[in-house]
Order: sequence, then C-alpha cells, then structure tokens
Amino acid sequence: MTYTPTAETPEPVEDSGATVDVAGLGEVLLGRWAEIRQAARDLAGRPEIHRIDGLPMVEHRERVVGQLKYLVDAGAVHRAFPRRLGGEDNHGGNIAGFEELVTADPSLQIKAGVQWGLFGAAVLHLGTTEHHNRWLPDIMSLKTPGAFAMTETGHGSDVASIATTATYEPETQEFVIHTPFRAAWKDYLGNAANDGLAAVVFAHLITHGVDHGVHAFYVPLRDEQRNFLPGIGGEDDGYKGGLNGIDNGRLHFDQVRIPRTNLLNRYGDVAEDGTYSSPIASPGRRFFTMLGTLVQGRVSLDGAAVAASKVALAIAVRYATERRQFNASSDTAEEVLLDYQRHQRRLLPRLATTYAASFAHEQLLQKFDDVFSGAHDTDEDRQDLETLAAALKSLSTWHALDTLQECREATGGAGFLAENRFAALRADLDIYATFEGDNTVLLQLVAKRLLADYANEFRHADFGVMARWVAHQAADVTLHRTGLRQVAQTFADSGSERKSANYLKDPETQRQLLTDRVSTMVAGIGGALRNATRLPQKEAAALFNEHQHELIEAARAHAELLQWEAFTAALTQIDDHGTRQVLTWLRDLFGLSLVEKNLGWYLMYGRLSAQRARILGTYINRLLSRLRPHARDLVDAFGYGPEHLRAKIASGAEQERQDEAMAYARSRRASGEAPMDEKVLIARRKATEKLSQKRQKLEAKG
Repeated sequence: MTYTPTAETPEPVEDSGATVDVAGLGEVLLGRWAEIRQAARDLAGRPEIHRIDGLPMVEHRERVVGQLKYLVDAGAVHRAFPRRLGGEDNHGGNIAGFEELVTADPSLQIKAGVQWGLFGAAVLHLGTTEHHNRWLPDIMSLKTPGAFAMTETGHGSDVASIATTATYEPETQEFVIHTPFRAAWKDYLGNAANDGLAAVVFAHLITHGVDHGVHAFYVPLRDEQRNFLPGIGGEDDGYKGGLNGIDNGRLHFDQVRIPRTNLLNRYGDVAEDGTYSSPIASPGRRFFTMLGTLVQGRVSLDGAAVAASKVALAIAVRYATERRQFNASSDTAEEVLLDYQRHQRRLLPRLATTYAASFAHEQLLQKFDDVFSGAHDTDEDRQDLETLAAALKSLSTWHALDTLQECREATGGAGFLAENRFAALRADLDIYATFEGDNTVLLQLVAKRLLADYANEFRHADFGVMARWVAHQAADVTLHRTGLRQVAQTFADSGSERKSANYLKDPETQRQLLTDRVSTMVAGIGGALRNATRLPQKEAAALFNEHQHELIEAARAHAELLQWEAFTAALTQIDDHGTRQVLTWLRDLFGLSLVEKNLGWYLMYGRLSAQRARILGTYINRLLSRLRPHARDLVDAFGYGPEHLRAKIASGAEQERQDEAMAYARSRRASGEAPMDEKVLIARRKATEKLSQKRQKLEAKG
C-alpha cells in the first residue's frame, strides 16, 4: 500500500552502558503537535475534569456535562472548526489534544467526541457553508448538544444496511424520517438519553421512488425543556459496563418531517422538484466517501488507547521498581518485582508494543492532517487513511485492554483497588474495541484492501509476468517448505548461538520475517479466492467465509508490520546515542516478540531453523535484562505526572513503606532485640548435634 512507511534502518549500536535522555525522548514522543498535546495534558491534570470514582450514574452524567462547558471555556474544543467561526482549521492538532482527555475521565473524552468529533464533525464535513453558519456556532458553544445517530439496534458496523428512511415529498419540500420497525431504532447514542437537542441522523435517501443510499440529515430532537418533539421518542440505555458519565440512549422516528435544506448535501443533494444530484456518480464510492470523512473517530480512539496504555504501564512499572516480594537471593532483603524475569516478561514487551503503537499513531495523525488540511487529499490518500486507521485502531484498542488487565494482575490486590485506576480504565475502555467500528470487522476491511492491492499487481500482467510469478511460487515452496532454508540457516550458524542471535537482532532480518509473513498470507488467500468473482454470489460468499479467519490474521500481521516500521523510522529521530541504543533494544523486543508469538507459523513455513527458533526466547530474555535498568526512564518519558496517573501505588508511597520496613528490620537486628528465626534455631541445633557427634566419635577412637 502507498501508506506503508519506508524506514531508513539506523546504524546498529552496541551496549556501552547506555542511559536514556528522558526529557529528549519525551519531546520525540510528543510529536509534531507537542505544544497542543502538552496544553491538553495541563488541562487534563486539573481536578475539575477528573473522574470521581463511585459517583452514581446520574451524578456522573451531570458532572461530565459541566466538564464539557469547562472545555468550551478553556478553548479546548474548537481547533478543527473553521477560523471564520472561531476555530483554527487544525485537524491533526485537534485530535492530538482531544485524545489526552482520556487521562482525566474517558467518559468526558467520549462525550466530547460525540459532541464535537461526531455530531459537529458530521455537520462540518458533510454539510455546506450554509449549514456551517446555521448550526456550528451553537454546536461549538454547547448551546446545541447533539447525537450522532448512525448505529441501529439491528445494524452496527454494517451501515449500508441500516433501515431508517428519509423519503422526500416535493409538494411540501420536506424529508420524512421514519424507523419502520424496532430493530431500526438508533441505538447506543451518546447525548440521546437526556442531553441531545438535535442529531445528525443517517438514513436511506428516497426520492421519486429511488433509494440513493445512506445520507445524513440534521434533525431537531427536543425543545428547550428537553421534551421530545412530535413523532420522536427514545429510551435510556441505562447503566453500562463503563463510561457511565455518558447518557447513551436510543431514538426512534415516526414520520418526522424536516425541511429539504436539512439534508447535509456536500456529496448528494435533492432539488425542490425531487431531482437527485451528486458530484460522485458511483453510489458505492459516494457512500464510502461520506463515511471516510468521519474517520477521525477511529484516529482519536487509536491515540486515546495508546495514552491509556502509557498511563497503565507508568503505574505498573513504577510500582514494580519499588514493591518487594520474596527473598530469593538474600536472607535479609526481598526482591524488587521487576527483577524477576517473569515480571519483565509481563510488562516490558507490552511497553515495547506501546512505543510501537505510539510512533505508528503519530504517522496516522500526520496522514489524517494531510488529508483534512487538503495537503494530500486524493481518493487514494483517503483510502489509505481509512485503511490505516482501521488497522491501527484495532490493534491499539485490543492492546490497551490487554495491557490494563496485565498491569492490574501485575500489581496484585493493590491493582484491584479503585484508587489505582486499572479497574475503572479497563471498564471504560472495554467499548473501544467495538465502537467506531468493531475491531474484527475493521481488520476485514484492511484485509480486503490488501487483497485488492494484490489483485491489482496482476490485473494487466502479461504471460511472461505470470510465468515468472508461478516460477517464484514454485521456488518459494522448494526453498521454504522442504527444509532447505532451515538447513541453510543451520549451516550458516554452524551451531553457534551467537550467530543465531546476531541474525535475529539484525533489523533487516526482522523486517524480512514480518514482511514475508504478510506477503505469504496475502498471496495464499489471494490464490484461493482468485476465481471467486466468477462464481455465483452464494458460492463466492461461502468461499470467502472459508478464508475469513486467514484474512483477519493477515490484516493483523500487516498492522503489526506497520507498527514495527514506524518504530524503526522513529529511531532515526533520536540523536542521543544512549537513548537510541535503548530504544533499539526495545524495537528488537517488539519485533522478536511478534516472531515468538507466531513461531509455529515461521517453523511450519520454513522461515526459521529449529536452532534459531530455540535461541529466540533466550535472546528475548537477554533483551529484557538489558532493558530492565531503563524501564523507569522509558515510562517517565511518557510525560505523565501524578495529576494524570492519580494512583497511590505510583506516588512513591510503596517506596516509603519498603524503606520503613527495611530500616525497622536493620534496627532490630542491630539492637539484638529481633527474635531468632526458627529456621536459624533449627540450623544451629543441627550444627551443634553434628559437632557433638563428631566429638563422640573422636573420643571413642581415642
């Protein structure tokens, strides 16, 4: 794909007592919009917008509404809107700042996203200047809270199949919005249960008996007293597993009339006489163009998930460098948790993945800004953006949930306490994996794009090209699947673990292994589905379904490769030698952990010899040992202070407790007041008995 980054491979670095420049690394992590991101963090650190655990749902909702007004007063929500209306036309900076709100309260972040990132953005990107002037000022100021009414009870990610209709009547110049049955109700909508005065409603536009597909309409919902307008009804979704500061609800419409001019008509319009027109002739392309303008939701969720992972690891790693448990190597001092290899295995690979996801998100944010600023805004650019956002959002939201759970477990009972954040963050971020696109469905979208690109390579290929490809495939089978490549690897290494390790840490080796897996999987699926277009629809669908799992795994592998490439590209931005060395180890840990996760595939397809496979785990453990002294610096570089973490186990309190305990023990031993350990007493008795027995033997001989 054209968006796949081509990273310059930095020169290899050797271990030389490296140290991390925390401040310098922190600047790199802040990215292009560092000033805006830092300002957003300063705002997110204020207690006025922090989540208060234990609030009843009604009170939590009221608090979040007040916090939205606080954001308006702080000028934190207008960056993406037009300058002439008080905004900044800064699309990338807007997302960079918005995603930091997750550290204050995910409910606040998502409700702000509903108001300005979905409802407001739909008016901005799907409407025209007339719509902007009419509605955006009140949306920006929160005078008009609104909902984004796309999802239906019966259809979530499958937007094309929603059932709500908007039928145009030329005689009244009105659209009639209607939900014909219960499954067509708009559902799970923020601002729908209580606060929304209007909504952008997605419905099939029907005029002169022709369905022109899904379009967006601005529909008033309630009067100033929050009473539903005629023909409109709804319900509260009630208490949820997380994000209970948001008033999610469902809406239904019974022949609700709105003016013709309430159609957000940038990509499709209806004249007074009912004639439909669009600058995009293809219905399919028009549909995906309209949905593509709303991709910022996925972009912001990717960034917010990365931020949440950073917060979780900052808490867990700080605790792991202070908490002591079991005295394995000393009779008097217990071990620090992070000195245990298994604890390193739990946290450090996830730290590496978080860095990779962070660097990949920065590239996604750049791509997003290029498209929406108009700097690079072709159809291909928009397709690349949509595919990249789908790939990275899926991986980062799953990773956030996995990281929060592992950090919770790695901090024991303390991690289960509400005061240490993991439980609440895990609950709030749970929905991130399925809203703004179910992750599995999004990866299927990525896979289809990979297959389309693969097919395009051969669309105009002549006989010679096809013959060479067939020959290459035959050579690939001969080399990889008959053991010849494995034999060659073993011969090259000559039984040397060092040679195997040098092979694995080579960035070109990692790139080759990760790339080869993607290309092999895509080629295999592409070959299996090559004739699907010639089959009847039912048979083609069945064939596609047979390979659905493989498709999704190929898309996941592709997204992981993108993260590895982004990490590798970021290394070239690091000037400090020690920092670059530590990050190179961290990049290697990320890449080789991916290989280890899929080791069965690499062995089955002949990409790794048994010797190199055996040394893989050993070398990863060596990387963990190298990274262990730098773990605290690596999480400190995230730049989150106590006002963002707000976890008592990351406040230094644990270190104080440990210091107090060790001082007490030393004092007792020094004073002679400490009771004798029973084990010591038993050992002394045994020693005395042995000595007595020895004397008795000597006396008997004498």
